[in-house]
Amino acid sequence: MKRMLPLVLALFATVGSTFAPTARIDPRVLADSANGATARFLVVLRSRTDTRALAAAERDHAVRGHVVFDALRRAANATQPAVRAQLDALGAKYRAFTIVNAFAVEGNRAVVDALAARADVLAIESDRAFRVNLESAQSVAAPNAVEWNVSKINAPSVWSLGYIGQNIVYGNADTGVQWDHPALQPHYRGWDGMSADHNFSWWDAIHSDLSGNGTNPCGYSIAAPCDDYGHGTHTLGTGIGDDGAGNQIGVAPGAQWIACRNMEQGWGSPSTYIECFDFFLAPWDLNQQNADPNRRPHAVGNSYGCPPSEGCSANSLLVAMDNLRAAGVFMAVSAGNTGYYGCATINDPPAIYDSAITIGATDSADNIAGFSSRGPVTVDGSNRRKPDLVAPGVSVRSSIPTNGYGNSSGTSMASPHVAGAVALLWSAFPALVRNVDLTESVLANTAAPLVSAQTCGGDVAYQSPNNVYGFGRVDVFAAYNYFTRIGPPPYFFFFPSISKSQ
Repeated sequence: MKRMLPLVLALFATVGSTFAPTARIDPRVLADSANGATARFLVVLRSRTDTRALAAAERDHAVRGHVVFDALRRAANATQPAVRAQLDALGAKYRAFTIVNAFAVEGNRAVVDALAARADVLAIESDRAFRVNLESAQSVAAPNAVEWNVSKINAPSVWSLGYIGQNIVYGNADTGVQWDHPALQPHYRGWDGMSADHNFSWWDAIHSDLSGNGTNPCGYSIAAPCDDYGHGTHTLGTGIGDDGAGNQIGVAPGAQWIACRNMEQGWGSPSTYIECFDFFLAPWDLNQQNADPNRRPHAVGNSYGCPPSEGCSANSLLVAMDNLRAAGVFMAVSAGNTGYYGCATINDPPAIYDSAITIGATDSADNIAGFSSRGPVTVDGSNRRKPDLVAPGVSVRSSIPTNGYGNSSGTSMASPHVAGAVALLWSAFPALVRNVDLTESVLANTAAPLVSAQTCGGDVAYQSPNNVYGFGRVDVFAAYNYFTRIGPPPYFFFFPSISKSQ
């Protein structure tokens, strides 16, 4: 009963005790539904579960995922049926989410007005599709043994001790994956060496044409992984890729991977990102049934952004990110490619959030890439220091369709290094698994500190941490050595936490 009490209290917690007569409606939704048009929008309910409190009350990090998922599912079951019934009566198309108490809806102005009048609806936000600023790779055939970027973060030093990411699941949220690429197929959780079973290891959140060109080389709602752009195959390779024949492109080649397609030929929307977050919280089968938090990934590489100017509001992805972190999923997120040497250029969800571990890009000499976005985060008024860490992101060689290899540059290439580093650490130290807070703190405090003359957000020149490099370039071997010295829990819990605020 002691364990159930905080669960029950959090389950029925709501944000706001006084209901407004109508929900806040994003002006873009009004524009999109004008003159009888059908609009895509998100309907966010007022009831919200305090997963942070739930996670804090459960000391067993392995159990936290179940506690968080069960509470969110119960909350959805308690609050969503009435909205579903009204959507059905209105003839609107919709998808319901668990990781956030919300619906993705396609409907006209009558649907918008009816939902806005409900006391249990907090907001109606835009779900417009938009073109994502994604990098493309140039084909490069010859392997370089262990790629420079993998060596730069000292992953091979951890491999030499026998830790290559075994027993860890790496998640990839991107444009899909060429799952049978030689560097990726052996590491796919859905592959047993003879045949593939994509249940619980793959989900496609692209159900229709987002780009507007009327077609897609992979199709829609596909039952097997496919990459319609090439970006996802490249980013996943940096996390876990190795073909066993000299192409050592990945940080954690002993990890297994799962994936969710959240972009269609480089186009995404808030709902496609949230749907993949939902899948990662508790992966389901190909019929979207039997969701199982035991199958959730340990770390996820997130190489995309959702600009408020084009689709997301500043908080569209916040609750989903917070809930995944509470469930013990390490979310490594690209900082963005709009730096151009300017300060306060980390502007897009999910990179702006405290629950995201935000990664900037460096070159082979540990110089910040000119395109790498910098902090502080000002769009939400937090003045939060970002990025948190940096990793190689210039001329990174990785897997590309079809069965090839290519170089690409961007913060998209940087974030998989950190998610892969987590896979190495968690394979080496099982007691650390799903302790996201501690893992982030140690990665930050053992990073190679890098300084800059650029003074963003009130930084003093050459201080560390800073809003250009964060705490510095990730060094997974230094983090491993720290844990080796300090020993197993309870000593882990005495490591100092980090602050992202100035």
